[in-house]
Amino acid sequence: MFTMKIWFREWKENHLIRDIVIEDKTEDTRTHKVFHCLDAACEKLDLSRPIWFERTQEDFRKHARARFTKDAFIDSVDFDFLEIQVIEEDQVF
Repeated sequence: MFTMKIWFREWKENHLIRDIVIEDKTEDTRTHKVFHCLDAACEKLDLSRPIWFERTQEDFRKHARARFTKDAFIDSVDFDFLEIQVIEEDQVF
């Protein structure tokens, strides 16, 4: 089992306008933890769940960071992009 923390940040005109850190301590896979955190963040930030485009998936796999631009959301959003970044992955014994 491991703990995962992901930092979600909304950016508009190169300014951070809102952020939140979501932690997942479930005994699930890394991928499921990412989705759990994304769902929780979207709920707290009152956003629809964004679409994972191929480029977004690639960036996340390579760098543990990704950006969801406005076109990744079905609803209109009042920011330029949502950036997500894994900030902690700790193995718990």
